[in-house]
Amino acid sequence: MELNGVKLVKNQGLRKRVICLGLVLIPINGWWLIQMEEFRYSGHPTTASLFFNVIFLLLLLTLFNLIVTRFAPKVALSQAELLTLYVMLSIASAISGHDQLIGLPPALGHPFWFATPENEWDALFFNHIPPWLSVSDKNVLRGYYQGESSFYFSAHLRAWLEPFVWWSLFYFVVLFIILCINSILRKQWIEREKLSYPIIQLPLAMTTGGNFWRNRLLWIGFAIAGFIDLVNGAHFLFPAIPELPVRQRDISYLFTEKPFNAIGWFPISFYPFAIGLCFFIPLDLTFSVWFFYLFSKTQRIIGGATGWHKIAGFPYYDEQMFGAALVIFFFAIWGGKEHVQNVFKTALPSGRPKANNSGLVKGIPPSQSSDTDEPISYRNALLGITGGMAFLVFFCLKAGMDIWILPLYFGIYFTLWTTITRIRAQLGPPVHDFWSYTTGKTWGHPDMMLVSFFGTRRLGANNLTMFSFFWGLFKTYRGGPAPHQLEGFKLAEQGHINNRRLFWAILLASVVGIISCLWVLMHFSYQVGAPGVHYYGGVYFNTYLPRWLSHPETTDYTTIAAISAGGLFATFLVVMQRGFIKWPFHPVGYVLSGSWTMNLVWFVFLIGWFLKFIILKQGGFRAYRNARPFFFGLILGEFTIGTIWTIIGVIFDQPSYAFWY
Repeated sequence: MELNGVKLVKNQGLRKRVICLGLVLIPINGWWLIQMEEFRYSGHPTTASLFFNVIFLLLLLTLFNLIVTRFAPKVALSQAELLTLYVMLSIASAISGHDQLIGLPPALGHPFWFATPENEWDALFFNHIPPWLSVSDKNVLRGYYQGESSFYFSAHLRAWLEPFVWWSLFYFVVLFIILCINSILRKQWIEREKLSYPIIQLPLAMTTGGNFWRNRLLWIGFAIAGFIDLVNGAHFLFPAIPELPVRQRDISYLFTEKPFNAIGWFPISFYPFAIGLCFFIPLDLTFSVWFFYLFSKTQRIIGGATGWHKIAGFPYYDEQMFGAALVIFFFAIWGGKEHVQNVFKTALPSGRPKANNSGLVKGIPPSQSSDTDEPISYRNALLGITGGMAFLVFFCLKAGMDIWILPLYFGIYFTLWTTITRIRAQLGPPVHDFWSYTTGKTWGHPDMMLVSFFGTRRLGANNLTMFSFFWGLFKTYRGGPAPHQLEGFKLAEQGHINNRRLFWAILLASVVGIISCLWVLMHFSYQVGAPGVHYYGGVYFNTYLPRWLSHPETTDYTTIAAISAGGLFATFLVVMQRGFIKWPFHPVGYVLSGSWTMNLVWFVFLIGWFLKFIILKQGGFRAYRNARPFFFGLILGEFTIGTIWTIIGVIFDQPSYAFWY
């Protein structure tokens, strides 16, 4: 079978050279990504769902491969191999991204480097910091925080080695557990429910062959987005050139009268790539996101009219989102309960019905009676989750945490990442996070919810101190590898890739991604000084931990009530959506509307919804299909020209235009 000139074979093989190529590209990509996001702050690809650095690398590989195919077809990469490279680079980029492993090193030395007699940190929590998980030698930390030194001095390497080994192992186990969870849910969310996976549509189309690149609408969209970024990049270097205003601009200054001045930060934007991504999202979600975003602003206006806005935290919209996210998780798992039951039947020989002569299990559909096509057998996936959790418990107990808190903490963490993975698979929003602009805290972070439920005194200083270290790894739920793992398995289905080979490719990418991330970060930190120290380490050590220990908090019943209200409202939305075909309000739109990044793109959702609505209304599904290349072009054009500006900045060691915030 052929598709656009590319020969498709079921379960295409992955040559070893492709895996090796991916492992070579990961450190190169990590060097570029960390330079761009952290040391230059000139673009943040990993804060969006589709990473523009990976798309740009895939573009180079694909175009080069088209040339190779013409002159040496036996050497050329297959679609399966190109997609495997895309998945490996996405996983590694997520690990090195702005919200994952990059935040760990600044936290390991922050309490010791910034401790003063005035803040009294040594008396507050130093005795709760495990020495094998931190770096306390100020002679070692001086070069890290101030630069003009080298990471490769023996004293520096010895000081960082032990905590890096432990934390790397800890983080890898977390990623492995998530991968096992995705392996269990793969069949339900890919084969049975056939979710749409909008985020992967562009890389899938780019690797199908030459016909994609011959579409005129593709290049029209590419030219429009590329021209905007070309002009704005030139404006950044030469301010006399007029700017095309597509990035976010705050219009809250238009609302100065009471009670409308309670609306707060209120930006609008016209990001071309986000408009392109929104086109592939179902209409009810695009409508629901901007509707519920305005719904959140309406609550603030009501608070301004009634005087409730003076209550700290009102209208507790972040907490509402947390309750709604738990409801989304529950219904997603409940909808696949038969599959989950079959997973245990397959994994546990004593509970699985005997197969007949054909190998099928009586009472279970053929597509569900075997796990031979899964990335990992169900038994090994469950053992992986169990063994991984056992290691996390061992790690945390060794660090001084209490055992009763661990199921709650990691239960919340894995629940929220599974929820986000489901949302990405079903609806594909261009951004998602659980970070609040108004309160400045990660409302989905497990410790914030645990503090609200139990109070700080009951949690204890040992647990609260370790929460401060976890922040660097677990913040915001924005650029993590979890959704990319499941999207990789969907690409495996579409590109006819062997799931088990892709599973091991993801694991290898994770290992090399962790090592390369820490190496690149430390190499440059000792040269020019560590980036973002007051964000990664300071958020908790400077603010929350001293406050929690100096001024203990009790159970916050208002927060619990807001979480319950958000969960009940999300349940209502789910019931109404399932009961009425034309019900316009999607519960996921409610969950996404409260995130920090949604402030930047809510207006883009409105534009994307309007364009798709008009196209479907006027021309139906055929018009939608014909318009797809144009919106692919918007994404690809902005990603290409915008990426080139970041590369110019790195090469010439100067600030450059960032098309994304």
